[in-house]
Amino acid sequence: MNILFCSVGRRCELLKDFRKTLGDKVRIVVTDNSPYAPALAFSDMSYKVPLITDENYIPMILDICKKEKINAITTLIDPEISILADHRAEFEALGVEVLAPYKETADLCFDKYEMFKYLSEKGVRTVKTYGTFEDFDKDYKEGKISLPVFVKPRTGSGSVGARRVESYELLKEVMERSPELIIQELMTGKDMDADLYVDTVSGEVIAIFSKKKISTTIGGANKTISFKDEKLFEFVKDAMKVFKFNGPLDMDLFFQNGEYYLSEINPRFGGAYLHAYGAGVDFPSFIYRNVMEKEANKQQIGQYNENVVMMMYDSVVIDTLDNLQERMKEV
Repeated sequence: MNILFCSVGRRCELLKDFRKTLGDKVRIVVTDNSPYAPALAFSDMSYKVPLITDENYIPMILDICKKEKINAITTLIDPEISILADHRAEFEALGVEVLAPYKETADLCFDKYEMFKYLSEKGVRTVKTYGTFEDFDKDYKEGKISLPVFVKPRTGSGSVGARRVESYELLKEVMERSPELIIQELMTGKDMDADLYVDTVSGEVIAIFSKKKISTTIGGANKTISFKDEKLFEFVKDAMKVFKFNGPLDMDLFFQNGEYYLSEINPRFGGAYLHAYGAGVDFPSFIYRNVMEKEANKQQIGQYNENVVMMMYDSVVIDTLDNLQERMKEV
């Protein structure tokens, strides 16, 4: 299987997991804008590409797919997900499986306020969210929402600017200064997430791995512990019925007052997916069976051990400048 990881960045361990599972049955091709992306060192072939906003970006990615006979493509950054979804037909015409959601779902996942409205319309429990201070103010004065609240960016990833706001005056000031933020009800329950795989052949959720967050940094959890709850599995499966995903995704959840609430969805390999793999939930094998054998995977929701702990740490790639420049090919 020739698989292309776009915007590969620092995702070294993910590539190592693919190599560990598939060995010589996989050829890993990657792209990045920087020759200093550490994950380049763990690929079979790497390409330097422009920023994803460049008009030549997709033509270059399509050229790479042709040259490398790519079977499947995915991205590891949120802003690129909708771009791949936009061009799904062009990739499929080359025989490339796009491991990203379909267009409408991709756009919803990127815009957290639109996601809130959609989930509310579909009857899926979610975190109460306001797109403007004026909308919040109306409900606040009617006693439908109280302080403190949580603010975060409406689009994008990485949680830059996300924080708790205690007072009405400060909230008004923050929103006037940063109108791109959304206001959310402060959730005080347990913070957790789930890694899912939506089979590309059957279209069904065939794996769910749930974990409680012990510690988080900007961008996601860095210490987690696995657990199982049939109520969570059923909630997740019901929520997935209103979307059209394809491949791996990461779902943020809260458990409060005996109920699960869907916070947001990152339709790609989550930063803490490594925990799922380490506990035996083997997404690389799922992808290989779908893409190369054209077969649906058997459902294995909850087939992992509880109380498996993941603890992330930093590592490094050491190399020469000549090797870095030699490794990264121009398209």
